[in-house]
Amino acid sequence: MAHEKSIVHMDLDTFFVSCERLHDKRLHNKPVLIGGTSDRGVVASCSYEARTFGVHSAMPMKLARQLCPESIIIKGNAATYSQKSKEVTEIIRESVPLFEKSSIDEFYMDLTGMDRFFGCMQIARELRQRIIKETKLPISFGLSENKTVSKIATGEAKPNNQMQINYGQEKHFLAPLSVKKIPMVGEKTYHTLQQLGIRYISHLQQMPLDLVESAFGRHGTKMWQKAQGIDPSPVVPYQERKSISTERTFDKDTTDISKLKSIMLAMAENLAFQLRRGQKLTSCVTVKIRYSDFNTHSLQSKISFTSADHILIPKIMELFDRLYNKRLLIRLIGVRFSQLAEGNYQIHLFEDTEEMIRLYQALDTIRDKHGDRKILRAAGIEAKTISRFNPFSGEPPPLLPNRRS
Repeated sequence: MAHEKSIVHMDLDTFFVSCERLHDKRLHNKPVLIGGTSDRGVVASCSYEARTFGVHSAMPMKLARQLCPESIIIKGNAATYSQKSKEVTEIIRESVPLFEKSSIDEFYMDLTGMDRFFGCMQIARELRQRIIKETKLPISFGLSENKTVSKIATGEAKPNNQMQINYGQEKHFLAPLSVKKIPMVGEKTYHTLQQLGIRYISHLQQMPLDLVESAFGRHGTKMWQKAQGIDPSPVVPYQERKSISTERTFDKDTTDISKLKSIMLAMAENLAFQLRRGQKLTSCVTVKIRYSDFNTHSLQSKISFTSADHILIPKIMELFDRLYNKRLLIRLIGVRFSQLAEGNYQIHLFEDTEEMIRLYQALDTIRDKHGDRKILRAAGIEAKTISRFNPFSGEPPPLLPNRRS
């Protein structure tokens, strides 16, 4: 018989808020919101005190303010959160043989086979205590035979607690919970399930699979399996990225063409540097525009594999010019490089000079040492907040604390 798996899901409780409370004790026991502070801001994290007013993450900040007028609103500091996340990651890396960092504050660990030593619950409990002691951050975990049940168990254990679901008890544990607790069930799916009279996981457990498949397709099959407590997905330590992208939502819709092109150029420059740093090449470039009426359009172009600014920037500008409707206000712009391959930039025999190659090398050395906004094209200087995240480090993308909707 195959050995039963032991999967732990750990999640740092209200992570951004907890980090802020380390620096400012006055925030303890207060309703705290972290996110974009403008009317277009989005709540990236909120304290449990704020949640009692109906506030939740991803909610528009304007609505959160109305629900909880006495809340303390903080823009947040991505660098602080990344540093604290790294501290937690290093403790986990030292302690377990196999883990997956699925977000800045969330981890899966495969402890299968370790129960023959001290017991997996004991190992997970000691690891949690070590994280709390060394980082001063609250953290919760769930332990079961698979990722889905462990993640749901973590949610039930919070705040700052732990829970184990014994083998064979998965279905029984899930049954009384809302279907919204299944990780893949978003607002739209939840609304459809409610219309079908499916409010609790037990309702979904009792439905024939073919009925769920006819209503939701392949998505339904996966959802039904998760409701039964079945999830064969493994803990994956690192997944190769297939694309990199960046986008900007404006506080105020704009048609300022020089500002738009400046930011577009800075995005392209930043992403091209990330490609070279990760020894990657792209063969597909996409530009995205969202207008003030929320209509979103994108245009992509296939190119020869490259990571060179002087090839990628003109291509992005060309796509932007073709896509942009000059009569409409713009809410968001974005750039994406996809269809990535391993490799360094190939020198073009007839067009590239030795000076140009040396220039790229010198620029990248400075950016590696001091950050990629320390040296940049003058035309892109207006874009002050391009991400410094390295997409090829094996870390998941950070959730920016001051996002806009």
